[in-house]
Amino acid sequence: MYMSAGGGISLPFTAIGAEPFFPGSSPLRSAASSVRPPARKRSITQDSAKMADIDNKDQAEIDPADMEDVEEVEEEETGEDENSKARQLTVQMMQNPQILAALQERLDGLNGSPSGYMESLPKVVKRRVNALKNLQVKCAHIEAKFYEEVHELERKYAALYQPLFDKRSEIVKAAYEPTDEECEWKADEEEELTDEMKEKAKLEEEKKDEEKEDPKGIPEFWLTVFKNVDLLSDMLQEHDEPILKHLQDIKVKFSDPGQPMSFTLEFLFEANDFFTNTVLTKTYKMRSEPDESDPFSFDGPEIMCCTGCTIEWTKGKNVTLKTIKKKQKHKGRGTVRTVTKTVPNDSFFNFFTPPDVPENAELDEDSEAVLAADFEIGHFIRERIVPRAVLYFTGEAIEDDDDDYDEEGEEADDEEGEEEADEENDPDYDPKKDAVPPAECKQQ
Repeated sequence: MYMSAGGGISLPFTAIGAEPFFPGSSPLRSAASSVRPPARKRSITQDSAKMADIDNKDQAEIDPADMEDVEEVEEEETGEDENSKARQLTVQMMQNPQILAALQERLDGLNGSPSGYMESLPKVVKRRVNALKNLQVKCAHIEAKFYEEVHELERKYAALYQPLFDKRSEIVKAAYEPTDEECEWKADEEEELTDEMKEKAKLEEEKKDEEKEDPKGIPEFWLTVFKNVDLLSDMLQEHDEPILKHLQDIKVKFSDPGQPMSFTLEFLFEANDFFTNTVLTKTYKMRSEPDESDPFSFDGPEIMCCTGCTIEWTKGKNVTLKTIKKKQKHKGRGTVRTVTKTVPNDSFFNFFTPPDVPENAELDEDSEAVLAADFEIGHFIRERIVPRAVLYFTGEAIEDDDDDYDEEGEEADDEEGEEEADEENDPDYDPKKDAVPPAECKQQ
């Protein structure tokens, strides 16, 4: 996801499925960790003694072969000292955060910079490269048409999905009780139980049902989904939860054929004491065409802007605002008065009042970050939450997402193992120096 030249934020079709890249694994860090300690220096006392013995000899008695040996030792020692100083200086530099930051900035500046090869090409070759770029622009326009047709397919299949989603909603809000056949679920082989265990589990469930009142539908279905997903749970506040218990369904509506590309999220609520709306909406407008000023940046449909709705709050129930009291002291008389102010409050329902996107105006970094997060949430609800709600309710979809992080952890473990192997193969490596003394036990 990124801001395009036209002001939109690009959301490639595989944006949610792909893992983000974090430039935390800086090459500088790798370079610093690969610097090894300098090789051990020879004993200065031994070298001095050897040179003293040579000086005590008569010059006429010195064998030319002995002199050659001395010269070689001197050159070897000098080269070793220089290498040692260079290594020590490198280690010190890599441990200085200011130097690391400067080097990283320099590397970032080099990334993507022209190599000068294009400028060195003959004019006739440059003409042919321009022809290739014109072909690439035409490819971008064909790709835009491809995504428009994909949007049409989404609209077509959304109509096929909707009866299933409607039945899901009826089960959740207790408008429909599924049959025994519909409730039969074949467990995985590893989860299969013996007949005796199944009978025992059934009796325990019946006993629990007798002790509790029969709940209607699936209580707090969507609230549980939201709490299970980090992207959404970060938006939830404690005062939002009583309201979201009344959320009965979330629907996705696509724009009509021939209309500009867009989709609308509809949040359907049962009657409640917090607001009079039965449906809260959020509409995302998209564009699927290359920007004339930067056609090569096209990477699929872009979300250009979004609009929310007005929530008709019941008096005293608006959780997006809070009242605070401040004491003010008069400068002249010294009297103190209490002033009541209404200020914005953190709430999930601020989602329905997104910031405005000014047309043909540059956004500051904070506004761009807020909009990018808003667009990502809307895209995630449309692509993942609505189609797979039950799997986020049970947590199974979250477990699938976590598998990717486990694989990365295994790769990291492998790299650590390789580093340990390199240290063991180093003839100058002393494991005793790296050994950590056992911590002393202290009586609590």
